Amino acid sequence: MYPSISDLLRDLFGIHIELPVQTFGFFVALAFFASAYFLTREMKRREKNGWLTPKGEERTIGKPASTTELVWNFIIGFLIGYKLLFALLNWSAFSNNPQHLILSSEGNFFGGLILGVILAYLRYNSKKKQQLPKPKKEKYKVWPHERIGDIVVMAAVGGLVGAKIFDSLENWDSYMANPWQSFFSFSGLTFYGGLIVAAIAILWYAKKKWINHWQLLDSFAPALMLAYGVGRMGCMMAGDGDWGIYNSAYANDGHGGTVRAAAGQFQQTVHQYKDFFLRDYGNLSNVHHAFFVKPDFLSFLPDWFFAFNFPHNVISFGIPIPGCVGEHCAMLPTPVFPTPLYEIIACLILFVILWSVRKKIKIPGMLFGIYLIFNGIERFFIELIRVNTKYDIFGIHPTQAEIISSLLVIAGIILIYYVKRKNPPLSVVSSKK
Repeated sequence: MYPSISDLLRDLFGIHIELPVQTFGFFVALAFFASAYFLTREMKRREKNGWLTPKGEERTIGKPASTTELVWNFIIGFLIGYKLLFALLNWSAFSNNPQHLILSSEGNFFGGLILGVILAYLRYNSKKKQQLPKPKKEKYKVWPHERIGDIVVMAAVGGLVGAKIFDSLENWDSYMANPWQSFFSFSGLTFYGGLIVAAIAILWYAKKKWINHWQLLDSFAPALMLAYGVGRMGCMMAGDGDWGIYNSAYANDGHGGTVRAAAGQFQQTVHQYKDFFLRDYGNLSNVHHAFFVKPDFLSFLPDWFFAFNFPHNVISFGIPIPGCVGEHCAMLPTPVFPTPLYEIIACLILFVILWSVRKKIKIPGMLFGIYLIFNGIERFFIELIRVNTKYDIFGIHPTQAEIISSLLVIAGIILIYYVKRKNPPLSVVSSKK
C-alpha cells in the first residue's frame, strides 16, 4: 500500500521525494477533475442542443475595491501564509503528517501577515486598473457549463461534510470517543452521505441560477459514476480500511503476501491473533469470512485479486510486518476481499455504459434514473462481502449502505416511470452562443 504519493513514487520509480500529498486525497482530487471534465463536455453538448440555456445577469464595472473585498483577501492570504511558511520551514514533519499541521493551530504569523498584505494589495491594484470615472452596469450571459467551477466546489464541500456526518452516524461510538478528531480526519468517509448532501446543495444552486434540474442531473450521471470509481482507486492504493470480509481460502505468508490456506488455518490464525480479532469484533464467533477459491477460468488473475492483506495500509491496521520500521508497518493477519478493486472495475464499466447511451436517451431525467439503479445495484452486491456496521431492524441486519442503495434502486425505478409520463422526448434545437 502507498499511504502517500511519496511512497508510490519510491516503489515504482525509486524516486525519493518528500511530498505532503496523501494517496487517498490525491485520487479524490483526481476524481473531481475527471468528473468536471466529462460534466463540462456533456453540459456543452446539451447547450448546443438547446436543452440548457444561459441566464442573463448584471454586474457593475469600474468600481474601486471595497473594504470588504480587501479584508477578505487579507484574511485568505493570512491563513494560507500562516500555514505555508511554517510548512516550508518544517518540511519533513509536514510531509509525514500534513493533516496534523493543517488542522492544528501551528503556523508562522510573519508568513501570514506578508501574504495577507500581498493578496489585499493585488486586489486593490487590479480594481484600480479597471476603475472608471463613473462606474457602470453591464448585462451579460452566463452559460450553465461556465458555472461548473462553483458546482464542483459545492460538491466537494457538501460531499466531504455529508460523508463525515453519515460516517459519524454509522460509527457513533468511535465518533463520540473523540468527536473533534473524528470529524476533521480524512479517514472514514461514507459515499452516500456525501452524495445526498452534495446533491441537495447543487440542486439548490441550480434553482437559484435557473439551470434546468433534469438536464443537470442527466449531465451528472456519467460523471458521478466515474468520480466514484476514481475515488475508490484512492481507497485501494492507500488501504483506508474500506475492504471486504476475510477470505478463509487464503492465508498471509507472514510478509504481506497471499498463499493458499491449509485446512483449518483460518481458525488457527484467529486464535493466534485473538487479541486483534477481539478488539475488532468483540467475539471470535463474530469474525465474518467466506471460503472462496479462485475459479479455474480466472487462473490468469493473481491470488491477491481475491484475497489481499493490505500491507503498509494508511490506517496502520492489523499486525506488525516483520522487519518493518517506521509508520504504516501493519498488515492484516489474514487476507480479505479487496472490494475497492471490484468497485473500480464495476464503476468504470458502468461509466462507459452511461457515457455510451447518453445521446440515445431523449427524455429528461431518465439517464439519472438509470444511474441511480446502477449505483444502487453495484453497492448492494458489494456490501455482501464488505466490512460495515450493521443495524438491527425488526430482526433484519442491513448496513447503512444496503439500506440507502436499496432506496436508490427504488428511487431510480420511480424516477424513470415518472419522467416517462411527465417529460416528453426532446428534439435537438441548435443553440447559438
